[in-house]
Amino acid sequence: MGRVPRKRIAGGALAWVLTLQFFVVETIVQLRSPLPYSRSADVISALGDATRPGAALMNTSFVVQAALIGAGAVALLPALRGRAARPAVGLLGAAALGVLLVGVFPRLTSPALHTTGAVLHLVAGGLGIIALAYAVRPWSEALGTTLALGGLFATAMTVFYGAGVVELLGEGGTERAAAYVLPVALALTGPSLWWLTRTRSEPVTGPTRRQRRAAEREEERLARARRSAERDDALEAAARRRESPRTAADGPRDGDDDAHDDAHDDLDPDDPWAGPRRR
Repeated sequence: MGRVPRKRIAGGALAWVLTLQFFVVETIVQLRSPLPYSRSADVISALGDATRPGAALMNTSFVVQAALIGAGAVALLPALRGRAARPAVGLLGAAALGVLLVGVFPRLTSPALHTTGAVLHLVAGGLGIIALAYAVRPWSEALGTTLALGGLFATAMTVFYGAGVVELLGEGGTERAAAYVLPVALALTGPSLWWLTRTRSEPVTGPTRRQRRAAEREEERLARARRSAERDDALEAAARRRESPRTAADGPRDGDDDAHDDAHDDLDPDDPWAGPRRR
C-alpha cells in the first residue's frame, strides 16, 4: 500500500457502498406507482417503463449505479491482489456498462439494446464477483469465500433466468436473485478492503494451487528417482559381494600351488605332528 493513496481506497469503498441506492430507489418508485407491481412476477426494468410515474428516477438510478460500480472498481484496483485482480475489474466494468445500457435504453423504447445490457449486467456481474473473490482472498479468506459463494449463486440464478426456469421464485424473483447479489457484494467488499488495507500488512501471494500441485508432483518424481538409484546401487553392491567368495574359491594362483607342494614335501608322512623335515 506504499504508493496507493488511502483516499483513493476510501473513495472506492464509498462508491461501492452507495450502490445500495438501487434498493432505495426501487422501493420508492414501486410505492409511488399506482399500477400493480409484484417483485416476484414483474422484472426490475418494468419500473423504468414510460407508463410508470417514477420511470425517470428508476432509469437515473441505473445510470448512477453504472458510474458507482465502475468508479469503485477502478479506485480499488490497487488494493486487489493476484492474477484475478484485473479480470475482476474488467468484468465489473462490463457489468457497469450493462446497467448503463439498461438505464439509457428502456425496454419499451429500445428493447434490443435494453436486453443486451441486462444480459451483460447479469452475466458479467456474477462472474465479476467470483473473480473479485480470488482478488481479495490474499487479504481475507473469509471475505473471499463469501464472495465466491455469492458469485456462484448469482451465476446460477442468471442461468435459471435465461433458461426460463422461474417457477419457484417467479420471473421477477429469479431476476432479482441474480441481480441483487452484485450491489450487496460490492457494499461488503468496499469497506472490508478499506479496513484490511489499513490494519493488516501486505499479504504475501504464494504460488497458485496448480503450481503447488506441479511442485509436489516434481518432488515425488525426484524422490522416486532417488529411491530407484539407491536400489540399483544396493543391487550392484550385493552382486559384487556374491562374486568375491566365488573368486576366492577358485583356488590359489600357480605360485601359491608350488609353495603349497613344497611345504607338503617337507612333512614327515609317518608323523602327522612333525614339522617340515630339514634337508
